[in-house]
Parts: sequence; structure tokens; C-alpha cells
Amino acid sequence: MANPISGTLALIRAAFVLAREGVVGSFPAEGLPPGPMLAYRFARLLERRSASKRERSDNLSRAFNRLGPSYVKLGQFLATRPDIVGTGVATELGLLQDKVPPFPTELAISEIEVTLGRKIDELFIELGDVVGAASIAQVYKARIRNDDGTERFAAVKVIRPNVRAQFRRELDAFAFIAKFLERFFVSARRLRPVAIVETLTQSTRIEMDLRLEAAASSEMAENLADDSGFRVPRIDWERTGRDVVTMEWIDGIKMADVKAIEAAGHDTKKLAVTVVQSFLRQAMRDGFFHADMHQGNLFVAANGDVVAVDLGIVGRLSADSKRFLAEILYGFIRRDYRRVAELHFEAGYVPRNQDVASFAQALRAIGEPIYGQPAETISMGHLLSLLFEVTELFHMEARPELVLLQKTMVVVEGVARSFDPKFNMWVAAEPVVSDYILNELGPAAKLREARDGAEAALRLLRRVPDLAHGLEVLSIQLPDLIENGIRLNDDTLKDLATEKRASIMSGRLAQWIIAISLVSIAISLAFG
Repeated sequence: MANPISGTLALIRAAFVLAREGVVGSFPAEGLPPGPMLAYRFARLLERRSASKRERSDNLSRAFNRLGPSYVKLGQFLATRPDIVGTGVATELGLLQDKVPPFPTELAISEIEVTLGRKIDELFIELGDVVGAASIAQVYKARIRNDDGTERFAAVKVIRPNVRAQFRRELDAFAFIAKFLERFFVSARRLRPVAIVETLTQSTRIEMDLRLEAAASSEMAENLADDSGFRVPRIDWERTGRDVVTMEWIDGIKMADVKAIEAAGHDTKKLAVTVVQSFLRQAMRDGFFHADMHQGNLFVAANGDVVAVDLGIVGRLSADSKRFLAEILYGFIRRDYRRVAELHFEAGYVPRNQDVASFAQALRAIGEPIYGQPAETISMGHLLSLLFEVTELFHMEARPELVLLQKTMVVVEGVARSFDPKFNMWVAAEPVVSDYILNELGPAAKLREARDGAEAALRLLRRVPDLAHGLEVLSIQLPDLIENGIRLNDDTLKDLATEKRASIMSGRLAQWIIAISLVSIAISLAFG
């Protein structure tokens, strides 16, 4: 952890840079108490003259890049949490890009050789040039010789030297700043800065182990094996380790270059549908989705396939979360707002002290304006965003996996509409959503539930003899326990102290806990 001196210096530096680059001054000051208002006015005095002429997103980008790569990563992480920073700020933070110069290739070669335990010449014919550099790693285009003597290209991603130590120091400073904010600024506690830093620390630790990114890509490739039109690069596990991941090189056009894709003769409307449907299949069918599907991470291959790279950020949905989403969509389609409200309460997302009817009324305010509008103007991501805003009024606890899904859906819709301005999200999504709803809510789902219930009952029946024996022993001992209480004789104490038998403590403690519970129940029934 950062000591108070270094943490305070980091806090002062961050505040100065944010003020200097106009970030503080770009936010409204109405309603601020006297103390914060004085700090706000002081920040405006420090502001660069050019800052007021720039967009807030540009000021954010300048400030975070000036503060360092860890702050850029923090900004990118907060971009996935509009429930914390608000939709507008999250959108602006989503524009943050790492602006980091590449590190020397000699250092990359050293990292590769140490990680893989082989000389660079044994691994690659040529490592090639740097094609991308970011705060955590940089990517090379390499040539590899196959077993049959032919050659192929590969993308080689290498961790920056000493990046873990650098991030550890800066994350410690973040932790100090977060604790300072929670302690001295009551209004900041709603944003849960300590929890944010803890989550960022964990996600960064995962992102810095490239084996996990490789595993995510491999898992997604298996999920998409039978799908057409969308895939992820193949992983070269022989040349992959903690600090290096090697994967198939993608010869394609970035989806950010719409004109080049059109010039190559690709069907842009079909590409829009492919991106959206694949994302929905990942989320609804597999419960495992690429959570960073912006245009820079998507390529169009020569055969028209969409290829997604950089699976450093992925999202997972449990079976309960997937079912919850399916029933919500189904409820909105049927305009059954009461049922959608009840689902939130059944899932425990909304506290029981809230009113179901009032919640259903709020949901109606979201759903009804949709009907009668042209379908191409309706955003599924925006619908979910409105849903989260309304549920916040009823103190719904934020679900990070659902928020990440909503954020990614907004990005995917944006990609689709860049290829087809009149893109109809609902028409494109209908086959995927209908299949999932039928699978989750239809007869097949009921049969699965019946099967699972039968299996659970069978497992319980197998435990009946053990349960009966335990109850028999307990029924014999219970009168003595009620009359005389629990007694430990010398032999028992000796056995426990010397751990003569390892099973004595756990076995007898379990018996005592059960006995005490039953005695309490018996007494409450007798005298209650």
C-alpha cells in the first residue's frame, strides 16, 4: 500500500492535472456547497486557456494520458460502468485510447525467451515490426515456419517490461486516494471508489496474464465453431505463456474504415447484422461475450467474415442472469410490465421494501413510448440503459455483468449503424432472441427443469439412509442433552487437544451444532 506521503502527492498531482486540462471546469457547478465551490473556482484558475475550447472528452483524454497508463486504464474501466459515472461520462471515457510509445524490440525478445524458455530463432523466422503499442503490451507481426516447411504470419503480443511493478505502485496510490475520498467526502461514497479500485486491480492483474486472454479466445472459438460469418483468431499455444501470446494473423480491413470495406465490395448491411447477431448469441446462448467489441477490435476478412481480436475484456452471464434477461425482453415485448417488475423482486435485484405496482408503473414509462416508433430508431442498448436508470430510483443494486452487457450492446449497435444508418436492431435480433426465449421459457426449458428436479430428488433419496441413521442417533441423545446439557469429559478434551484423530473435532462439532439448533427449536416450540 502507498504510504501517506506518496499517496498525498499522487492525489495532489492528479487534482492538478485534472484542473489544468479543464476536466474539473467542464462539469457543472450548480448546487455545490461552499467548500467544494471554492475548490471548483480554484481549479478554474489553474485551467489552460485552450481547455475551454475543447470537448470534455478531449480534456479527459489529455488529462488521463498525461497522468499515465494506469489512469488511462482506470478511465477505460470506468467507461464500462455508466451506473457509477453516468452514461455521458462513460461514453466520453470510452473514447480513451492508450498513447504509449513502443518499447525496444530487444526487451521484447528477452521477455519472449524468458517466458517460453527458447531462443527467438527457434520460435520465429522473423519477429517483424511493432503494429500496435498500449500501456500493458505491444503487438508484432511475426513469421513462423510450419512443420511441413511452409510459412505463416502470426500476431505476437508481449507484455511491457516492469509493467506489473509500475501498475502496482500506481494502483496503491489509487487505493489511498479512494480511501481519502470515502472518508472525507460523503458525496463520493455513492460512487464506491474503494470498490472500484479493488475491481480495477483484479481486472488488471488478470489482463496482465496473457494466458488468460488466450484461454478466453480459445473458449470463444469453441463456442463459435458452428456459427458462420464471425470468428476469433486461433491461438498458437506452443508460443504462448504468461507474458506472451501468439495467435493467427488476421489479414483484413478494420471495421473503423467503412469506406475501405465498401470499396472492397463487402455487403455492409449484412456485416451489421452479423456483428449484432453474433454478440447476442455470445451473451444469450453461451453466457460468455466479447466485452470490447469496438470497431478497432473488429476486422473484415477477405471472405466477408468478421474477426474479433483482443479478448482482454470479456463478460459472463450466469444461467439465472440469462433467464432474467430473456424474461425481461419477453415481458417488454408482451407489454407485461407487472411481470417484469415481479422478476426484479424475485431475482432479489430490488429491495423487498419497494412497491411492485409503483415499479411496474415506472417500467411502463419506459416501454410505452417505444410502441409506434420506427423500429430503426429504437436502441436495445438505450432501452436497457433507461431500465437501469429507473431501477436506481428503487435502490436496485447494480449488477456489474448486466451493466457490462448493456455497455457492450450500445457499442455493438453503434458499429452496426455505422454500416447501415437505418439498421433495425429488433429485426436483426429477433431470430436470436426468439430462439433463446423459446429455449429458456418454452417446453424444452420446462422439461429441463423437471429433469433437474428429478435428479435432485434422486440425490436426496440416496441420502435418506444416512439421514435416518443420524436422526436415530440424535433422538437417543437428545433427552440427555436437554436434561443435562453438553458435557465434555477429560478423554474428549484430551482427544481434542492432542488431535488424536483428525475427524473428532469436525465430526463432534457438527453433532453439537445440530444438537444445539434442535434444542433451541424444541425450547421455542415448548415455551413460545
